[in-house]
Amino acid sequence: MEPLYRRIAALIEAQIKDGAPVPSTRQIMAIHGVAMATATRVIAHLRDTGLVETRPGAGTIVAGSAATPPDTEEVVEAAIAIGDAEGLAAVSMRRLAGDLGIPTMSLYRYVPDKENLVLLMMDRVMADNPPPATLDPDTDDWRACAEALARLQWSMYREHPWLAQAVSFTRPLLAPHAMAHTEWTMRALQRRGFDTETQFTAAVTIANYVRGTAVNLEEEARAEQETGMTDQQWLASQGDRFEAVLGTGKLPLMARYITEGDHDFNLDVLLEYGLQRLLDGLAAQSKESPPVRVRLSSKKPG
Repeated sequence: MEPLYRRIAALIEAQIKDGAPVPSTRQIMAIHGVAMATATRVIAHLRDTGLVETRPGAGTIVAGSAATPPDTEEVVEAAIAIGDAEGLAAVSMRRLAGDLGIPTMSLYRYVPDKENLVLLMMDRVMADNPPPATLDPDTDDWRACAEALARLQWSMYREHPWLAQAVSFTRPLLAPHAMAHTEWTMRALQRRGFDTETQFTAAVTIANYVRGTAVNLEEEARAEQETGMTDQQWLASQGDRFEAVLGTGKLPLMARYITEGDHDFNLDVLLEYGLQRLLDGLAAQSKESPPVRVRLSSKKPG
């Protein structure tokens, strides 16, 4: 059977002949789900066949072509590819410049620092995932709108696990398309009779719940890559440990839960349960009752 790196190289060769640029090793890792060693062999094979070449300051390009500097969109795409493959911690100016095949200092013509780079990465993902066009928050059911947007955000975190690390609700990066998500939910909640402060707090609470669940995704992906086991496979391998702990009789409810049969428990189940309870709480605040106002104290506990 033909080695995996050659099969990937054949696909890339066809894409290059159709006018596509040479992908970086990080992009190959992200797109084809392979390790760095395999991605490097793909590029080496393409170089050995004479299809691509490496030029100082330009990186790996199609052989014989004129090197052109990247634009801001390409810089952001390359940064997202690194984040998707290895997490946000792997995204650095030096690393990004290496993948683009340009001097590190050249990057500062596009972005002033990593914080602004992350802002552009986050906003790009948000721009690619606008609020559902099938729903109108000004006329459609508020709960359907809030639920649809929460699920959209969950799918974004699923596709880009680093995104949950980039989003902050205490020191938010002012990403216009991310703010548009909040505005969309606020419009839906406005029809519920909430004042503006409550609209904002509720919208951010829902988004923060989704994001808080999603912070586990990057660690989940890293653990699977390191162990070669899915979460279900890992749990199955821990049978003896579970039996030893539960056999003490000190955790009767946990023991009953585990021995009752197979349970479908994962991050998706956790997200869905909590999301519905949040929406139930908002639904209980009827628009017929006096306007609900959230009062936030500036005092620290203790």
